[in-house]
Amino acid sequence: MKIAIDGPAGAGKSTISKAVAGELNYLYIDTGAMYRSVGLAAVEAGINTRSETELAGIIGDILIDIKNTEDGQKYYLNGRDVTQKIREPQISMAASDVAVIPAVRLKLVELQRKLAEKTDVVMDGRDIGTYVLRDAELKIFLTASVDERARRRYNELRQKNSEADLDAVRAEMIKRDKNDSEREFAPLRQAEDAVLVDTTNMDIGEVIDKILQLAKEKKNVTL
Repeated sequence: MKIAIDGPAGAGKSTISKAVAGELNYLYIDTGAMYRSVGLAAVEAGINTRSETELAGIIGDILIDIKNTEDGQKYYLNGRDVTQKIREPQISMAASDVAVIPAVRLKLVELQRKLAEKTDVVMDGRDIGTYVLRDAELKIFLTASVDERARRRYNELRQKNSEADLDAVRAEMIKRDKNDSEREFAPLRQAEDAVLVDTTNMDIGEVIDKILQLAKEKKNVTL
């Protein structure tokens, strides 16, 4: 079974997807982390994250690995643990930039589809239901108000002892929403057959329970 969870930045896709995958014993694939890894590689290489020519020059040499550890899921860029590094605000914007580059998207989408062919998966991102896994049995569009999403991201950054400003986080989120929804290649939008889940006034437990119930209804999933 394939479960696709899409939505804008700060909607809680990663947290919810990890929990749902854990409950179902499915493989969780955080596509955003994969794009963040490419964004980090571009920033560290000092190249223009909006340049298709420059990105094409490094994408072939980038290796991204995902491992489940006792401390949770870890992401590796060319053998280096970048799990924390890819969550920095600068890398968030770089990820949004590189995600519009066809060469980057085609390479990562190919890998994502291969993973989904091998086992049951929960995959989250911005175009999973509309592009990457069009045949997913369950599609969720997870969202929340921009103020609530900014508040959540701000609190997340503060918990990691990161310097953050709420107004700056909100402005960055609005900019990223615009960037993601207006890109020409596989833009952020709700698939016609996706279930809209607005989490503005829901806690994590309520959201997880709702998606698990939807999964059970779709394919008699034993919970």
